[in-house]
This record gives sequence, structure tokens and C-alpha cells, in this order.
Amino acid sequence: MAVSISAVVLLGIVTFLLIKKGGLKAAHAIVCTLFGFYLASSSIAPTVTSATTSLFQLIGKLKL
Repeated sequence: MAVSISAVVLLGIVTFLLIKKGGLKAAHAIVCTLFGFYLASSSIAPTVTSATTSLFQLIGKLKL
């Protein structure tokens, strides 16, 4: 659960910065958010969750 909360906070910050600095329009951010909610309730949600978890684990294992 901590990874998903951290991901939500990180993605929220990135979205905020893109709206303010990168030219992302608020309407585009709203559409992306709604898409995320609908995707989370679809049958592909477990696949997306497992891919995201694998990606975070891979990033965590990298030694910089």
C-alpha cells in the first residue's frame, strides 16, 4: 500500500508541475485522471498493477 500512496503523490506532483510549467491543460489532466479510474475498474487492472509493481521493484534494485 505504501508504494501506491507514494506513486499517487508522485504522479500528483508531476501532473501539477506539467499543468503549471509544461503546458498541460487542466482538461487533459482531468481526462487522464478519469481514464485511470476507469482503467482501475477494468479487467486489465491486475496486469497494470503487476507491471507497475515489477517496474518499481526493478528501479529499487538499481545501484546508482
